[in-house]
Amino acid sequence: MQLENQKVVTKYISEIDFKSSAKQGDVIEIGIDAIKFGKASLTLCCEVRNMRTRETIITISNIVMVNIGPDGKVLPHGKTKVEYVKDRL
Repeated sequence: MQLENQKVVTKYISEIDFKSSAKQGDVIEIGIDAIKFGKASLTLCCEVRNMRTRETIITISNIVMVNIGPDGKVLPHGKTKVEYVKDRL
């Protein structure tokens, strides 16, 4: 998802839950899902996994990002759902 704005700030990150450890040489993947859309904010959740074993390494249940205008004030982003690039072309 893109907010079509270069000024997006992190307002809040919930606790980071370390489920297991990664070792040097492990290949990891980071999955991020949008779970809530506000007028100017977007709430995400994140899971880091071992790509080979699929074991969860880290989870973050809430990351709140806020869209900011050129004046530094909150700016509505106009998003209400996840959009895919292929659907916009």
